[in-house]
Amino acid sequence: MSKQTATKAFHISGMHCASCATTIQRALRKTEGVTEAAVNYANEQATVVFDESKVSSGDLEKAVEKVGYKAHISDPASIDRAETERSQDLTNLKIKLGVSGVLSLILLTSMVPGVPMIFADPWVQWTLATPVQFWAGKRFYQGAWSALKNWSANMDTLVVMGTSAAYFFSAFVALKQDWLTEQGIETHYYFETAAAIITFILLGKYLEIRAKAKTSSAIKELLGLQPKTAMVMKNNAWTEIALEDVSINDRILVKPGEKVPVDGIITKGETSIDESMVTGESLPVEKTVGDSVIGATVNHSGSIEVSAKKIGSDSMLATIVALVQAAQGSRPPIQALVDTISSYFVPVVIGLSGLTFILWWTLGPAPQLLLALVSMITVLIIACPCALGLATPTSLMVGIGRGAQKGILIKDAQALEIANKIKAIAFDKTGTLTEGKPKVQNIAYSDGAHEKQVNKAIISLESLSHHPLAHAIVNHLQEQDASLTVQDVEKFKDHSGKGIRGMVKGNEVAIGTHAFMESLAIDLDKDLVQKTKQWQTKAQSVAFVAIDGQHVASLGIADTLKKNTKRVIAALIESGIIPVMVTGDNQQTAQAIADQAGIHDIRAEVLPADKERVIQELRQEFGVVAMVGDGINDAPALAAADVGIAMGGGTDVAIESAGITLLHSDVALVPTAIELSKKTMTNIKQNLFWAFGYNIVLIPVAMGALYPFFGITLSPIMAGAAMAFSSVSVVANALRLRTIKLQ
Repeated sequence: MSKQTATKAFHISGMHCASCATTIQRALRKTEGVTEAAVNYANEQATVVFDESKVSSGDLEKAVEKVGYKAHISDPASIDRAETERSQDLTNLKIKLGVSGVLSLILLTSMVPGVPMIFADPWVQWTLATPVQFWAGKRFYQGAWSALKNWSANMDTLVVMGTSAAYFFSAFVALKQDWLTEQGIETHYYFETAAAIITFILLGKYLEIRAKAKTSSAIKELLGLQPKTAMVMKNNAWTEIALEDVSINDRILVKPGEKVPVDGIITKGETSIDESMVTGESLPVEKTVGDSVIGATVNHSGSIEVSAKKIGSDSMLATIVALVQAAQGSRPPIQALVDTISSYFVPVVIGLSGLTFILWWTLGPAPQLLLALVSMITVLIIACPCALGLATPTSLMVGIGRGAQKGILIKDAQALEIANKIKAIAFDKTGTLTEGKPKVQNIAYSDGAHEKQVNKAIISLESLSHHPLAHAIVNHLQEQDASLTVQDVEKFKDHSGKGIRGMVKGNEVAIGTHAFMESLAIDLDKDLVQKTKQWQTKAQSVAFVAIDGQHVASLGIADTLKKNTKRVIAALIESGIIPVMVTGDNQQTAQAIADQAGIHDIRAEVLPADKERVIQELRQEFGVVAMVGDGINDAPALAAADVGIAMGGGTDVAIESAGITLLHSDVALVPTAIELSKKTMTNIKQNLFWAFGYNIVLIPVAMGALYPFFGITLSPIMAGAAMAFSSVSVVANALRLRTIKLQ
């Protein structure tokens, strides 16, 4: 059977920590037919690449269920489910946190001198501590049991081992206090310690989940753009139906002020539409019959009827959401190091806690057993690896979401990580650095020519041509003089590749190339010809205009730079990145555009098939190279570059080949994307430094490294507070990316 590779991203319920994600990831990778699996604890999402001929969605669900979790592969509303679960979890945590907080506070009063003796009664303490240990702390026991069944250990394992040791030792003391005293063993209760630790960790978990909810705000904002209903023609009447019930080719009515429900084609009416959500263009775009419209854009001025062409998951908005989700669930190369360390971390900590117990019991001061037990519990609690597991994915989620808000769609985390190392950027010319639409740059008339009459003749003749240069000429003249009217043309003839001619109000008018004028035996005006030569050095195409055999005007037409191109190129050069133009145009045209843009490295006359080779050459010359393009011919180069950046208005194949897509087709977003990469990677490194530093510094302290020198030990309660604070601080640092200023 042939190999049929598929990729699925889906929500997973029941994860408590980063180690849970590692356990699920390991189970999925062991499933026959799965070639790659990545599980992200931060957004509770798995992304799996598998062979459909060997493994089904049901098999993947069973693999996840076997290790104690729930996969929602067939659930189309996984985002809503994740939000609902998170909301329910927060509600449950709030209740448990309130109860455990009150009970722990009562237990802690036993340590205050002068309080009533009832608070110090072991049976009262045992009664108060039990619901905290087994009701409020139930989630930790469930997570530890799931890990144990799979012969692994996680954060919950450390919490359960530490708090259970404190709780059951205290229970044993309460039952056998007299016997222990007879044996000469000093007794002490740690019910308040176990309860306070669970309360602190629940508090950290509550704050962590609240913060994680904010990291998905970009997706929620995108989903919020979509209208919920559509007015559809049913049985010869307009009927409002749910958006999910709309079918392909349905006739949809969109009134002024309403959002367009789906991607489609206008079949009736004219209007202007605010497409800033997709294009970033602040001004409304005029639309008429035959023009395409995008779902979630806003209809401004007129009522229109739209034929639905893309609905549901095929719509542009759904595609954008899917890309953001997939990117947030992907894993950058730096995460591989973190995963490797995490896989050894928990077993090492358990070993260190055992070593701590032995050292204190054998070498510590009296009471050795109690100090050994307390130190062991402290090591187990303080080493919980939550901060380590959250360090990378949380920053990625926020950074990718921030990019989506700016119109930068990052398809995978690897592109985001590599973008901050770019040394050179290859730019396609047409449609990337330039508008991709020719415009009239210059117009000159011969001495004695009546300009308005000449313009009327030009616009009348050119309005019959379908050539792109003809549209540019007509648009320019109409913008210059709205009073120009199109006159009747007789004997119109299009000489392909040369020019056009016809009779306008009894005058013979010809517009075309220099060669076309010569073929008509028209004597060209020397002054006009001299001007056109200067235009041609600036990569302008020249159209000559003759009326009744006399050369009366010339027009210089060229593609123009996008308004931000010069500023972007200057900014890149200033930051040490080399811009390179790669184009199929001739050297003269390429040089003219490059001079305007400020680009010094030009690769001209490059065939589409050779663009990939040019990228390989640039990689050898500069190192990490990005490619920015928009056309089908750019796709191989986009795929070959270390980072491919596609313009959002480009072809589907170009967008598919790129790691980053600029929704607004604005070249100014290129340095913005690089800046976002740098700030996100800096944020990740800050998180990793904090997470690693926290464990490197505090684990030895918890083991008692300071005791021989200063007589200082760390209490389990403080260890629980420190562990909770470390996770919250990592998430809080990642959330700073939501408010960073980008160019």
